[in-house]
Amino acid sequence: MLEVAYLGPEGTYSHLVAEKRFGPAARYVAMPTILDVCTHVARRPGRRGIIPIENSSGGAIHETVDILLAQKPRVVIEEELSLEVRLALLGHRGEKIKNLYSHFAPLDHCATWIRKNLPAVTRHVVTSTAAAAQQAHAEPGAAALGSRRLAALYDLDLLVFPVEADVPNLTAFLAIGALPHGNDRRFKTTLAAKLPNHPGALCTFLETFRTESVNLSRIISRPIRGSPREYAFMVDIDGAPRTPRLKRALAAAKKTCVELRQVGAYPLHKAYKS
Repeated sequence: MLEVAYLGPEGTYSHLVAEKRFGPAARYVAMPTILDVCTHVARRPGRRGIIPIENSSGGAIHETVDILLAQKPRVVIEEELSLEVRLALLGHRGEKIKNLYSHFAPLDHCATWIRKNLPAVTRHVVTSTAAAAQQAHAEPGAAALGSRRLAALYDLDLLVFPVEADVPNLTAFLAIGALPHGNDRRFKTTLAAKLPNHPGALCTFLETFRTESVNLSRIISRPIRGSPREYAFMVDIDGAPRTPRLKRALAAAKKTCVELRQVGAYPLHKAYKS
């Protein structure tokens, strides 16, 4: 049976995406942190994991980026998945809501709706929407913002759906494995790059892709631990590394780097809906 680890607890959006991607036949394992998911996957080649990489308003998930750049633990990206997040207000019907719990992103996305409809509530940021549902279940007068599925998991009433958001909420996730897998449908490549620490190094690196008309869809810089004022970059590129243009670009880019490593080459999927 396929074993899929995800950022838990049960009912998180990582869990929802994992179930949508791998279906009812898989065995799902909740992990407390992204590092735990990656460590679990790296220990056995047949395992898979689902971790968040970017939120449309909150930006990159730094823990995920740092793990992929450092290659500790050693995992590879197999697919990029996305979820169009639609939020629900969950609580106990008939009770006055005094405290509202959620992850910081839903509270931010729905700030205008909360001010208009729940002006007197006290907002509390917790580690996940599932943790928010757990708190709402345990506390009288508490409610949570999260997915509809949390209502059944944590014995809560669905009070409002969908809760109006100020901006669209699209979260990107990565399906990870321990070993590279061949896939002819690949059309996105992720690189980890360490550049020389001198003026113009990043520009020279990026120019190699412009020369070959290769599109860069994401670039994230992160400080290198133990090396003050030095940075590594995670770069997403449209295309598979076997294509002639990208082959030439990667060969040229490698000459501009202290280190250049492929983190994954993988297909993208249409966005799921929550």
